[in-house]
Amino acid sequence: MAQLLLLTMVLLVLGHVPPGRTEFKRCWKGQGACRTYCTRQESFMHLCPDASLCCLAYALKPLPLPKPNHT
Repeated sequence: MAQLLLLTMVLLVLGHVPPGRTEFKRCWKGQGACRTYCTRQESFMHLCPDASLCCLAYALKPLPLPKPNHT
């Protein structure tokens, strides 16, 4: 009976532990993440509302607009 009570207590405690990953605020239509620093695989796009950097993966970075020809 004591083991069953101990197992129940352990499962209840583990159910309240937050996940190990860090949740970042999303930006750039949900494609980027607001962070203090961007990783090597990301580029800075703009500032988030809380003045942190909006980091976007290089694969998701939008292509630059073509320059108009004035001829």
